[in-house]
Order: sequence, then C-alpha cells, then structure tokens
Amino acid sequence: MKILVVNAGSSSLKCWYHDLRADALDAPPALPLWMKHVDWDAKTDIDGVFASVLESLPGPVELAGHRIVHGGRFRGATTLTPEVRAAIAEETAIAPAHNRVALKAVEILQRRFGAELPQVAVFDTGFHATLPPEAYVYPGPYAWFEAGIRRYGFHGINHGYVARRAAQLLGGDPASLRIITCHLGSGASLAAVRGGKSIDTTMGFTPLEGLMMGSRSGSVDPGVLIYLLRQHNYTADQLEDILYKQSGLLGVSGISSDMREILAAIDRGDPRAQLAFDIYLHRLLREIGSMLAVLGGADALVFTGGVGENCAPLRDRVAQQLNFLPNLRVLVIPAQEEWEIARQCFELRTAVPT
Repeated sequence: MKILVVNAGSSSLKCWYHDLRADALDAPPALPLWMKHVDWDAKTDIDGVFASVLESLPGPVELAGHRIVHGGRFRGATTLTPEVRAAIAEETAIAPAHNRVALKAVEILQRRFGAELPQVAVFDTGFHATLPPEAYVYPGPYAWFEAGIRRYGFHGINHGYVARRAAQLLGGDPASLRIITCHLGSGASLAAVRGGKSIDTTMGFTPLEGLMMGSRSGSVDPGVLIYLLRQHNYTADQLEDILYKQSGLLGVSGISSDMREILAAIDRGDPRAQLAFDIYLHRLLREIGSMLAVLGGADALVFTGGVGENCAPLRDRVAQQLNFLPNLRVLVIPAQEEWEIARQCFELRTAVPT
C-alpha cells in the first residue's frame, strides 16, 4: 500500500512516503522511499509549501495518514470522514497550535488528490486510551470529568512505537515487561507501559502538564496562576503565552529552548543555563520515580526524541541516579512517528471485518 504520511505541526511539516507491505509491519522500520521536512511559522504560506513538497512525490498515493495531536473521543486510527473532521475541529481549543494546521493539511490533500483518496487520522492521545480512571480523572469536582476535562496524554504515537520496539529488543514475554518511555524533545512526556499498554503518563488535559520542556513550563502550582490573575492582572492569553512560549529551558536560562545551546552555555560557565539543566534533570528524575512507583519497578528505561536521543550528559546523569536498580536496561530508540502512523493506517485499511 502506497502511503503518504503527513505530520503537520505548529513549527514544521514532515512528509513521508513508502510502499508498505504486511510482512514489514513488525520488522525494524525501513527507510522510506521519500521524505521531506520543512520548517515554518505563522507567516508561512501553507498552501504554497504543500504544493512545492507534493511536486516531488515519487509515485501515486493510495492512502494518506495524518498525525492529529488531540482526538477527543476518537482514540484509535480513524478514517477522516466529514463528521470526524468536525469533531477534531472541536478540540482545537485544547491543542490550538496542532489540530488546526493538521486539518488544513487534510483539506489541501483532498483538493490535490480528490475526495476519493482515503485519509486516516492517527491520534497522539490514542495510545493512552488504556489509562485507568485513577490516572485520568482529575481530583477536582466530578462535574469536570463529566464535561470532558480529564487527562488524555500525548506523544502516544511515539510512546507506543518505542515501547513495542523495546520489547522486541529485550526479548522475553512482552506481556510481562514494565517499560518507562521518555519522549524528550521540544515537548516532553513520560509513559508507564505495562504489557504494551499505557497505564500512566505525565501530560494531561493539554500538552502543558508534566515535565519541564523547551519553552513550556510543565506542571506549576495552580495557585501561582491565580495569584498572577488577581495581583498582577494577567489575562488568560498572557498566561497561555508565558506557559507555552516563555518558560521551560528558555524561561529559566534566558538563552534558548534548545538543549544544545543550553549545554554550550554551561560550557561557557553560564549559571542560569546550569540552573535550567539542573531543574530539567530534577523534574525528569522526579517523574521517572512516579512512573517506577506506578509500575512497581521497571525492566527498561527508553530515551527517544531530539533531546532523549542526543543529550548524552542528561542520560548519563539519569542512569547514575538510578544505579540502585541494577537490572534496569537503558535504551535509546530513535523516534519513528511517521512509520508508526503508516503502520496503523495499513492495519486499519486491511482489517478483516468481523
């Protein structure tokens, strides 16, 4: 099946194309036949970028798969009917930087290839559909949960892939494995995976909860926000901009949201860069400890994502702190979101009706 995968986010477009076969689904990912990566921003002509990228496609497209950050009530891979697209649009208030541009990509492909091209959504929230109620219900009024305010979790496409790949590498019975997956990039989250299923994760209702990130704060005391609203007259828009774009590594260091630049500044003796790294490490260790407790131990700790795969000093410090777990395997597995999206699309389209 000739599959085009589109990963359209707030800052970049990744396109991936491969002629996928059933016998390759459980093998290590093969290199795609074609791929493109374009960075963009709010001023970019999205239609123009897509037109340029699609001109270089090496062959026909039989199916298009899309990464959708927030699926709401949809969790597994789902064909993008008009009804599904409308439901996804309703979730843009929760993931505004992602869902809106992803739906724009769906629209562009429909114009380019026609309505007869099957398009499928694969959701970053999908892997976390197995969270138990005690992990996804917030301890506020139960009416919140009834209104749809609950923990969803994100980065599930890659958490699911690396957990399955780790099980392949470790051997043994996948049903008995306890794995902590660390997706560390510009956004960051952990997942506690038992028997191939997510039972806890650090992100929640939005991609803001949990770990310190590049420019996102992660979890902060809600009282801080109430204080800023009351005492300093902050607006909701100001708080959103601060928490998503002016916090994390960037906010503490005053230098950059890029871990590579933070490490370079540390080498120059910059104290705020050192503080930013130390906070990042501390909060990562604290959340790993939480995942360990939920799982009752762990067989493997998996690093993935740009920071997870490339920041050896961070991995080394984590491994040193966890040396009291002598049987813990530490793995580095490159992210393969596009491959995982293609795999799920293939399985959805070839499933035998029951």
